[in-house]
Amino acid sequence: MTAPIPTGGYADANRRQVLYWRLLSRLFDRDEQPGLESASVAVVDDLGLPAALLDPSVSVDTIVQRFPALAAELRGLLTSAEAQPHADGTHDAQSHAGGPHVAGPGGDEPDDAANNGEAHAAAPDGTGPEGPAGDPAGDGSAYRPGAAEVRRAALVSKVLLNVFATGSGPVSATQLARWQSDAGWFEQALGCEPGELRRQGGGLGGTLAGLEGDLVRRMHLREVLADPALASQLTPSMSLIEQLLRDKANLSGVALANAKALIRRFVDEVAEVLRTQVQQTSVGALDRSVPPKRVFRNLDLDRTIWQNLTNWSPDDERLYVDRLYYRHTARRTTPSRLIVVVDQSGSMVDAMVNCTILASIFAGLPKVDVHLVAYDTRALDLTPWVHDPFEVLLRTQLGGGTDGTAALTLARPKIAEPKNTVLVWISDFYEVNHQAVFDGLQAVHRSGVKVIPVGSVSSSGQQSVNPWFRQRLKDQGTPVISGHIRKLVVELKNFLT
Repeated sequence: MTAPIPTGGYADANRRQVLYWRLLSRLFDRDEQPGLESASVAVVDDLGLPAALLDPSVSVDTIVQRFPALAAELRGLLTSAEAQPHADGTHDAQSHAGGPHVAGPGGDEPDDAANNGEAHAAAPDGTGPEGPAGDPAGDGSAYRPGAAEVRRAALVSKVLLNVFATGSGPVSATQLARWQSDAGWFEQALGCEPGELRRQGGGLGGTLAGLEGDLVRRMHLREVLADPALASQLTPSMSLIEQLLRDKANLSGVALANAKALIRRFVDEVAEVLRTQVQQTSVGALDRSVPPKRVFRNLDLDRTIWQNLTNWSPDDERLYVDRLYYRHTARRTTPSRLIVVVDQSGSMVDAMVNCTILASIFAGLPKVDVHLVAYDTRALDLTPWVHDPFEVLLRTQLGGGTDGTAALTLARPKIAEPKNTVLVWISDFYEVNHQAVFDGLQAVHRSGVKVIPVGSVSSSGQQSVNPWFRQRLKDQGTPVISGHIRKLVVELKNFLT
């Protein structure tokens, strides 16, 4: 357990200084500085902030998803600070943030020396070569930052480090999407809409656009797809499909055609595997009100012989048949409705691919009416394309937040007969409105619908499910299915057949 750090006086100035020194160290030196790292961990822990703020591999979106209250603090974080109070109670417009300066949306740089990137290290007791930290005169008259400024420094460090420390080497589509999301938060911190600065170009916007272009070039996927010979050598895999789905909006011509061919190959391969696990006919009670079909395969030979025994001729030693009897094969079935709701956020790519393919297979079964809904912060009804998972995947947009209330609004009207309806909800359940989503699923369950929550249906069986949802869904009798996709296949077959 990290011991609490003293606060007040010059202690807060020193804590803020530690965070900014760590930021500069990580931006300009790839090697970690153990002293700065351990001190920063202690500061963040003392502030009650998540330790993930210090991990550049964790996106800002993930932080906000886990801790929604931080979203409001991040928006406008780097806009003009409120005037800081002097010791005599007066205010001025000059910020004493003391951290790395970030140019405004227009890219203008300040003329004063207070934001020229220079910093003066303070000694542990708060003194330095020019007196106490932040007090060049040494008379204690300078503004002293409080705990709120230290908290702000921690959030600023997270945003700046995630955006400007892009590293080197090959980049995956996932890393690119994460950077784009972090850049969007950086733009919101400056008071702009996500993507606004990058669209403007010039100044800071030009810098961001340059960083994004560098990441895209390091991915190299477009170059491979543009060459039919190289593209033909690619073997479809889940990771490759994820990159293609993320980057499909930026592809055109030959590259887009090759990308679609790879997605189609992968869909067909997975569908073939899943199809062997799914029973192709529905099972139900025989419907004797429907006359049997008079074909040879339905001939009931035993009954035909029994009913014609009176026609036995001892002299001829033959059984003369004057009537044939056939088996009833029609089954009395009630049409079942399968509603599949898929979280299309970036963390659910594997599940989304598998479940859209599985939905298309069940859509081919008799007496099964399949509906497909994909959602992030908005819901999209993909039912018209449910028979073609390839088209479904091309219409999805990976990434974004997760708000299941939009999907519930779209799915509820599809429930006509609750007792004959199954709702499959695929998500990691890290929802923006978690209580509202749980209440909605609980109401659907109580109406008689069979609810099957799915945390992961990947080929590898890996999973990530919000513990809050996992426990509550288990308590209401609808535990989250996790592991291999075969588990979901078994559950659906038991209900639909």
